[in-house]
Amino acid sequence: MPTIGDIINFLEGKAPLSLQESYDNAGLACGIKSTVCTGAITSLDFTSEILEEAIEKKFNLIIVHHPPIFKPLKRIDETDPITGLLLKAIQNNIAVYAIHTNLDNVLWGVNGEIARRIGLQKVQVLSSLQQTHQKLIVFVPSDHKEKLLNALFAADAGAIGNYNECSFSAEGVGTFKPLTGSNPFIGNHGIRERVNESKIEVIFPSHLQQDMLTTMQANHPYETVAYDLLPLENVFQELGAGAIGELSTPMEIGEFLAMLKDTFKTGVIRHNTYKGGKIKRVAICGGSGKQLINNALSRGADAYITADLTYHDFFLPVEKMLLADIGHFESAVLKSAHKTNPVNYFL
Repeated sequence: MPTIGDIINFLEGKAPLSLQESYDNAGLACGIKSTVCTGAITSLDFTSEILEEAIEKKFNLIIVHHPPIFKPLKRIDETDPITGLLLKAIQNNIAVYAIHTNLDNVLWGVNGEIARRIGLQKVQVLSSLQQTHQKLIVFVPSDHKEKLLNALFAADAGAIGNYNECSFSAEGVGTFKPLTGSNPFIGNHGIRERVNESKIEVIFPSHLQQDMLTTMQANHPYETVAYDLLPLENVFQELGAGAIGELSTPMEIGEFLAMLKDTFKTGVIRHNTYKGGKIKRVAICGGSGKQLINNALSRGADAYITADLTYHDFFLPVEKMLLADIGHFESAVLKSAHKTNPVNYFL
């Protein structure tokens, strides 16, 4: 049986915590990773109803989108609506784990699901993250190159877009002089050694840095490895906030809004005045997305679907782009069947 830690490791392998925004607090809010998982519930929010369901079903893991602890706590009080729930979860040996903006910042996450449901094609990230990857440059005796390369590939180095096992190698001569106290794989103390070596270059996600260094050390013959780690400014299209794509068939504004209302089961859609033509190119951001309005405009979107827009936000596109606020819950609940929406609509 998998442990809670096994499930967390799987989730973080798909959406690493290093991808969360600086203000976020995704991850394990409470619980013991080594505990065998008896069952899991997924929900947008951590509520008393969700906790009671977990207790009733004897499930000991709750996976939520919104972190129950967002700001530093000063006390754990059973009368507090948040810490009281966490205290009850701890008393019932239930772990609570949040996968929030790290899930928003991978293309297969919330935004990818929205894109799939409305039939977008040619989907890309709307605002790409930077410094998500590093380059490892390592020097190894040429006859050990393949062993090291294979180990690095097995540790998930060398993935670029739809390709994996990507690397660059060059041959050269390395020199070193073993000093007293060293235990050289090649050469003798006090004598400069010349060795035919391969220079290997691979890239990898930054959150795998320690794994990559451990793998390198374990599969390199030298006791002291010569290597460089370089942060990259490259943009990787599969990582970042929001998404943008195209409808297969352009839609009139009324038809488009009706499709959104039906698809996301929302009681009402707030939108601005739009004087453009048909809707073809669509940008999306599940949850609060006002910060990406200008990104959507600059990428040529005819419409931008998001939530939590203010009165003044609707002026920003100047009628050049449709802004559609479908509701926070409605835009982010696509990964859960539980209804935790605190907002009601009187129509």
